Amino acid sequence: MDYSNHIKTKLKQLPKEPGVYFHKDANGKIIYIGKAAVLKNRVNSYFQQSRQRDTKTQLLVADIADLDWITVESEVEALFLESEFIKRYKPKYNIDLKDDKHWLYIKIPMQDEWPVIEFVRRPIDDKSTYFGPFTSTDAVRRAMRQLRKVFPYVTHSVHPMPKRGCLHYHIGLCPGPEAGAITSTEYKRNLRRLMQYFRGQKTQLMKQLEKEMKQASKRQDFELAAQRRNQLRNLQALSKQMIFSDKEAFDLSRDQALVGLADILGTGVLPRRMECYDISHFQGTDNVASMVVFTDGVPHKEEYRRFKMRLTGNDDFAHMREVMRRRFSGTNLEKWPKPDLLIIDGGKGQLSAATSVLTELGVRIPAIGLAKKEEEIIQMTKSGGFEVIRLPLESHVLQLLQRIRDEAHRFAVTYHSILRGKRQTASLLDSVPGIGPATRKKLIRTFGSVAGVKAASFEEVAGLVGAVRARAIAERLQP
Repeated sequence: MDYSNHIKTKLKQLPKEPGVYFHKDANGKIIYIGKAAVLKNRVNSYFQQSRQRDTKTQLLVADIADLDWITVESEVEALFLESEFIKRYKPKYNIDLKDDKHWLYIKIPMQDEWPVIEFVRRPIDDKSTYFGPFTSTDAVRRAMRQLRKVFPYVTHSVHPMPKRGCLHYHIGLCPGPEAGAITSTEYKRNLRRLMQYFRGQKTQLMKQLEKEMKQASKRQDFELAAQRRNQLRNLQALSKQMIFSDKEAFDLSRDQALVGLADILGTGVLPRRMECYDISHFQGTDNVASMVVFTDGVPHKEEYRRFKMRLTGNDDFAHMREVMRRRFSGTNLEKWPKPDLLIIDGGKGQLSAATSVLTELGVRIPAIGLAKKEEEIIQMTKSGGFEVIRLPLESHVLQLLQRIRDEAHRFAVTYHSILRGKRQTASLLDSVPGIGPATRKKLIRTFGSVAGVKAASFEEVAGLVGAVRARAIAERLQP
């Protein structure tokens, strides 16, 4: 096959470094994303005449009209960066070449007392933290084996807890909750540091460990000081083999979505921290607002915030003004980083409500709205009017904004559902004499819901809370 001069020139420019590469079609759309230990060797392999390929790969190569790449410091860093780009752009050949298999994710259920780290194929909305998707099962498992030496974590069942320390505990890979070697709080702190490493916050993490080492040494807690010293040494040794590095090491100027968004805003600066806001309620009740944060186009869930609205009624504009005042109060401006861009879930009315508060508080931050119906980007002009920007559905900019907006909507609806469920439960059970929060929680945990309590027999309820309370519940739920 004879390739264009443009492709041949690009192939000569490929570096002998690890990284992520992008294959594009004639329209500049990304059609495949891959990772490589050596970019020059891997990308060139697609264009070797003698190479045997399956039918799907032949179709991919026939569609390639352009190349691009991002260099990183290690193959494992490329592994995690590849997963974020696949999640964002959803290239058609990445999907096709998987033969309908599911991707691999790392699951960390931080809501549990002793989170057990697992590899799963399907992430679900169960409050756990997921990292992925990963295209290479072997690569991510190898990476986790290396990281476990630095941040020991539990992989065995804790229900029930084993009666003695497991083998991994004795070789330093499990923190040993079954042996009483660590508390739940200490274990979760260790997992949060592992997640920092996943997110590329290596420099910040190493500074924290070094500070704790010095503080422990100063107060003569030499055992803790030695632990922190060993973690630092292991991290430094790991960096020579496989690292995720800092976000600053990524060449963000090659990220089409962020570059295109900066062009639309006319700031010339990439919006590295973006905050998106959404309002959720049901007929003016249980009003909530969500704030989700994306850093370099990737969700930063530890920075998410939710607001229970103080204003009542069905007025999205008033609620948007309230959440803006609370977010940009003096206290929160000092406590939370200032965003480079605000994204408002809604049209001209919601955007106008948000920007009016920013003007009132003297806060200068670019803001845009994303209207659901036509997926239009709304931007305020200098004269106080509105500019409507319509992008094609395949636009990388629009797809990124949609993903951020949908995440804000999901986060708001989840919180709204929690509040609504609590209110509905309270309205029925809290009015029953002798039923307090602990008993109500026990009933819901056992029978699943108020409807479950109502459907249970008198004997079942009495067996749980006693005959007197069971009779009071029956009178209230089944008058």
